[in-house]
Amino acid sequence: MKEELKKILIKPETTIKQALKQIDETAEKILFVVDAKNRLLGTVTDGDIRRWILKDRSLGEKINKAMNKTPIFLRKDYSIEEAKNLMISHKIECIPVVDENKKILSAIWWIDLFDKKLKRYKEIDVPVVIMAGGEGTRLSPFNKILPKPLFPIKGKPIIELIIERFVKYGCKEFYLSLNYKSNIIEAYFSNLEYDYDINFLQEEKPLGTIGSLYLLEGKINRTFYVSNCDVLIDADYSAILEFHNENKNKITLVSSIKHYTIPYGVIKISNGGILKGIEEKPDYDFLANTGLYILEPDVLKDIPKDKFYNITDLINCYMRNNEKIGVYPISEKSWLDMGQLEELQEMLKKFEEK
Repeated sequence: MKEELKKILIKPETTIKQALKQIDETAEKILFVVDAKNRLLGTVTDGDIRRWILKDRSLGEKINKAMNKTPIFLRKDYSIEEAKNLMISHKIECIPVVDENKKILSAIWWIDLFDKKLKRYKEIDVPVVIMAGGEGTRLSPFNKILPKPLFPIKGKPIIELIIERFVKYGCKEFYLSLNYKSNIIEAYFSNLEYDYDINFLQEEKPLGTIGSLYLLEGKINRTFYVSNCDVLIDADYSAILEFHNENKNKITLVSSIKHYTIPYGVIKISNGGILKGIEEKPDYDFLANTGLYILEPDVLKDIPKDKFYNITDLINCYMRNNEKIGVYPISEKSWLDMGQLEELQEMLKKFEEK
């Protein structure tokens, strides 16, 4: 059995958290769940795990509870035409080949049959607003020389990398909200050749994470993305938009699964200081806000004019009014953040690995 295939096999008793990590570590976006005799039981993708999380289920459960129990597969006497048709119709890059007992013999990859990579995503053409006005004080003293949006990652400023990811999905209309060292950022783009539209929004004073969006009222009249200028999100932007539209959300937050292990024994007590128990090095899972959002255009009228305003203020206001706020989870490895020096170093390390 090929090493590439072994990497995407997983046992049914494996936890969902471990399965997500395995998906992150392999180039494929699918795992084959097999028993002790390598018989195919099901498949699991990042989409299956996302749906599990959205049902508020535990990542500590076994993967056989979240897997697709009716997997697509090929018999050992398959034809090339059959394999091609299955891959095209289901948009999958890898199909297992099984014998009469459903034991996996091998697998066939998209790249084996086609000359080009599988294009999983749909093209979207929605406006993108990048909030690039912050001072980046947590990156001091480097921010005294360069504004945070121009910090280089592998030879390019992070703001350019953010734009390129959206351009890949078909986005062409960009708005950059600027304040701190805005002249340097504008000068950079004035000397850059690009085939998309950039519009600059000037904050005369710091306005919080979305305070400057009031300047866009009447300029954007369709669903749009908002991104912080210090995050790179490695996800399917078209799938996020589809999720937002299907659920008719007012706002959708892109969240990242974060795993934390407390490196100590955690003590639990009852009233009066009586020990109830000690949990040794417990694990906790959270959904963290990445700083990437999708907003409906009518939110613009709810941004106060020329006032400091954060997106959490808007979200809390909408939640009080029972407006629908959605959450789209992605894996921990899909979120690269450079908000602090330690995070910047980690981003550089992860980017190098990619």
